[in-house]
Order: sequence, then C-alpha cells, then structure tokens
Amino acid sequence: MNKIVVACLLSILVILLGIGIGSTFILPWEVANIMAHKIFGAQLLDSVTSTHISIVWNIRTVRTLMAFVVGAAIAASGSAMQSVMQNPLASSYTLGVSAGASVAAGLAMITGVSFFGILTLPFFGMIAGVSTVVLVVLLASKFDRNMGNFTIILLGMVVSLFLNAIITIINALFRENMQRLVYWQMGSFSGKAPLELLVITILTIIGVFLLTLHARELDILTFGETEAFSIGVDVKKAKWKILVLSAGLTGSAISFVGIIGFVDLIAPHVVRKLFGSSHKIVIPMSAIFGGIFMVCADIIARVAIESIDLPIGAVTALMGAPFFMYIFFRGGKYA
Repeated sequence: MNKIVVACLLSILVILLGIGIGSTFILPWEVANIMAHKIFGAQLLDSVTSTHISIVWNIRTVRTLMAFVVGAAIAASGSAMQSVMQNPLASSYTLGVSAGASVAAGLAMITGVSFFGILTLPFFGMIAGVSTVVLVVLLASKFDRNMGNFTIILLGMVVSLFLNAIITIINALFRENMQRLVYWQMGSFSGKAPLELLVITILTIIGVFLLTLHARELDILTFGETEAFSIGVDVKKAKWKILVLSAGLTGSAISFVGIIGFVDLIAPHVVRKLFGSSHKIVIPMSAIFGGIFMVCADIIARVAIESIDLPIGAVTALMGAPFFMYIFFRGGKYA
C-alpha cells in the first residue's frame, strides 16, 4: 500500500514538473497554485504572474495531461498483452495496431474526411487498430484452432508488414500529404485540444477498468494455457476479450498522438518488479508508471534541444531500446 501511495504522489509531482519545465521555468508549487486558482478560485501567490498563468493554463496543462493519459493507456494495454501472450516483449503493436491506425490515418488525410471534426482521425485510427487485431485473431483461429501465441504473433507480424507496405504506397502516391502523415507517425502532444484530452481520458478510464475486471483470468493465463483450461477458464474467449480490449485502448491512444513505442514494455516490467504479479495491481500501476514515463519523455522532447520539439516517438525509442535489449538478453519472465 505504501508503494502505491508513493507512486500516486510521484505521478502528481511529475505532472507538476512537466507543466512547469520549459523555456520559462515555473516552480511546482506555483503550478499547483495556478491550477487551484483556476479550478477552485484560490488566491494567487505573489510570485505568480499573468504570463505564468497563460503558459500553465493555455499551453502546457493539456499537453502534459495528454502525455500522462496516453502513456497510461498504452502501458495498461501492454501489461495485459504480455500476460495473455506469455511474452515479456509482446505488445499491441505486435498484432499490427500501430500499422492499422497508420493506414487509417493516411486514408483520412488523403480523402479529407471530417465527420467528427478534430476527433475524425482518432475515431478512424481506433477502429482500424481494433479491426486489425480482430483480423489477426480470426486468421489465427482459422490456421490454429488452439489460437497458439506463436501463431498470433507470427500472423500479427505478417499483417503489420502488409499494412506498412500500404502506408509506403500511400506516401508515394500522395506526396502532398506525406509530410503530415510522417509527422503524425513520429508522435507529438503539441496542439491538442481540451476536447481531445477529455475523450482520451474517458476512453482510458473505461479501458483500464475493463482490463482490471479480467485480472483473475490474466493471473491464471500467466501460468500457461493448459493450467488455465484445467481450472475452467475458456482460453479462447479470454484471449479474444483481452486482445480486443488491449487493441482498443492502444488504438485510441496512438490515434490521438501518433505512433509511440516502448512505454508498453518498460512500465509493466518495472511494475511487476515493484508490486508483484497480481493484475489487480499490475494493470492500474502500469497505467500510472506509463503516464510518468511518458511525461518524462515529453519533458525531454521539449527541452533537449532549444527551440526544437523532438518527436516523442524518437525520444521513447532512445529511452526504451536499451531496456528492450536488456529484457531480450536477460530472458526474464513477465510475471
């Protein structure tokens, strides 16, 4: 319990630092004071200026909270994916979620559809991500009636390669949209609207809650499919539900901000080391640590090079690649 409290307090501190750090540095207690002033009408500190208020409330708050929520969504889905696939390197990306979302984003950009305004791209990206996983699982059930993990991962890689080829063709045929698509694929939290933050927050809360409801099944699946079946778990049904939920959660997150990797590998691994293997704890704690990791990555993206906002996907890759190699060569278990 003490670790959980510390993790929650750490997440609040990191969010305050994320909002305060930038070309104009604002102290964490000043950020908290501005937030309290805006939300509850608290009196401002003497050190707080109108410029500080504008920076905090109009520029950095939505961006930082967006980073935290997206990181939470991706990490929570990654923790479930690793358990259901019994693979510490598994993620929703393994099943083609990012590739499916990228194809949908590319098609939305070249056709110019705007059914839902600023939510059009996220909507199509999420639907495409889930549809890709459904396709992979359907193919797996067709070729392997037991829906083995190796079959699912292999077909996920094949579908991803196919969809990436489509993305390449889209870029080649519609060069006027290529820069926008490439920028989206690199990932960014800048320029996000409060409505986008509200929608992804609601989707993330629902997704994490639903995954946590499957904690018992995930705990059992961790010990192997044979053991799960002997206890009475419908392994195929459990895989379907958890894979689709994880894909929906990841798809909704990356469709808002672009392709961001490695957070779904790092956060769950750290959480299992600190809190054990019970998924009632692992899933929500992965969400918190994923949010912390993503906010830290966003801070680096903003301040590493003066006047340049680095692609968040590149930053998480630089941070996550060594960790990926560590997991791979160590051959550690996921639970």
